[in-house]
Amino acid sequence: MSEAPKVAAIQMASGPNTTANLIETERLIGLSAEAGAGLIVLPENFAFMGQQDRDLLRLAEDDGNGQLQDFLAKMARRYGVWLVGGTVPIRTGDPERVRSAALIYNAQGDRVARYDKLHLFDAVLPSGGERYQESATIAPGEQSPVVDTPFGRLGVLICYDLRFPETARRMVDSGLEILAVPAAFTAQTGKAHWETLVRARAVENLAYVIAAAQGGFHLSGRETYGHSMVVDPWGNVLAEVARGVGQVCCPLDRDRQVFLRKTFPVLEHRRLKCR
Repeated sequence: MSEAPKVAAIQMASGPNTTANLIETERLIGLSAEAGAGLIVLPENFAFMGQQDRDLLRLAEDDGNGQLQDFLAKMARRYGVWLVGGTVPIRTGDPERVRSAALIYNAQGDRVARYDKLHLFDAVLPSGGERYQESATIAPGEQSPVVDTPFGRLGVLICYDLRFPETARRMVDSGLEILAVPAAFTAQTGKAHWETLVRARAVENLAYVIAAAQGGFHLSGRETYGHSMVVDPWGNVLAEVARGVGQVCCPLDRDRQVFLRKTFPVLEHRRLKCR
């Protein structure tokens, strides 16, 4: 009997020093690969979290060419893993806005998919008055691709996307089996909703969810919630990092997922479709 494939979620507390962030990213990828992970998910903004949102524009790259994209391809190839690099700022036709792109690389270092964040976090938090306006520097995406991997059909949601279940539901129509979620939830919203949302996306879609988050204090003064986790299709948290930098690695029982979808066929009972 072959060993069940393993996946990993990496948690970071990234700052404005890209070089330092990339060194830490490689260290955590190496630990995950050493633990046997063949699919690794990085958190949102793994390479850079600046003092203000506009700082992200300085790091923007042309699609298919740039330091961060080269780094992700090299990491996937060097460690022989599938890698979800969430996220990289990709230039648009507007010099004032970028796409927030999660890039998927195979174990040979070839990019196989790109997912641009669909939903942008423009919000004032109810307690403490924290304000966010991602739309000032990020242009929303339009597509939600699902790709074949050795681990199953893989899709991506980025952070705020997690609050829009129809996005994952649309990917289920394309065969979604595993959902990667690079994120940087605030401490306030994370405490209230993070685990509930991650587990809900797993339960309602009978899918594995690999949620990789920022977790800690950042030089900008922002605090992120962390609690990166891997959740199975029944909503069980298989592994979790509470706070700080770290990684979790655990196997996926694909036979169990097939069994659950066959014996508890909620996906077949749907009466409405997402367009």
